[in-house]
Amino acid sequence: MQTKYEQEKVLAIVQARTDSKRLPGKVLKKINENTLIQLLLGRLKNSKLISEIVLATTASNEDDFLANYINQLGYKVHRGSTTNVLERFFNAAKIFNANTVVRITGDCPLIDSEIVDKVINYYFISDCDYASNTICPTFPDGLDVEVFSFRALKQAFLQAKTDHEKEHVTPYIKNSKKFTLSSYENTEDYSNERWTVDYKIDFELIKSIFLHFYPETNFNMKRIIQYKNSEPHLFEKNKHIKRNEGSFLDNKKKEERFKNF
Repeated sequence: MQTKYEQEKVLAIVQARTDSKRLPGKVLKKINENTLIQLLLGRLKNSKLISEIVLATTASNEDDFLANYINQLGYKVHRGSTTNVLERFFNAAKIFNANTVVRITGDCPLIDSEIVDKVINYYFISDCDYASNTICPTFPDGLDVEVFSFRALKQAFLQAKTDHEKEHVTPYIKNSKKFTLSSYENTEDYSNERWTVDYKIDFELIKSIFLHFYPETNFNMKRIIQYKNSEPHLFEKNKHIKRNEGSFLDNKKKEERFKNF
């Protein structure tokens, strides 16, 4: 008899593009021989519950190199709308026959496959429409995982109206009160840690972490915390940046703000 995981196709969709307002081309920045997106995909590949990984990027010519590069690494690519990321996700999930979707953003090169699997497992045992570790954040910013049903994604795609809902994929699912939500939380609160890459100062921290563990690339959150406790000053430099700041800034404000970093 098949388990629930074997019955479901769990598709991880990683959204990424090269035209970042705050740090252009960040996903292709290198640490030693590896790009950030290569490190992210390699770490995510260690998940035991994900059936397939797809990179969802734009159909813009600016992302031709990224799409070809990811194909050469051996991953599938879906290309779609530049601004309507919800549509891009829906079409990717439909084309690759997903039952369950795991949303990962390309600015999270330290994504932890162990945590990804814990959130996926929590989604299934909770029997909900949407589960994440971001509703009540207790994990470092940069280890964000969202898991939701294809049914919920399809309904969001058909009914979402605002630009914010379409750009950020899951606001309609989280805020419309039409879906059951579950929050996966850590026993200790590390939500003040910032391990995502939006600015140059973020990249410098991520680079120092990967260089510390080099040549190993698949270290987990616990080991990063241990490193942080031994070198706390390295982790203080970007603490002033607000969590999910990009979700609340319009493009003009983003352009003004990233100049300062």
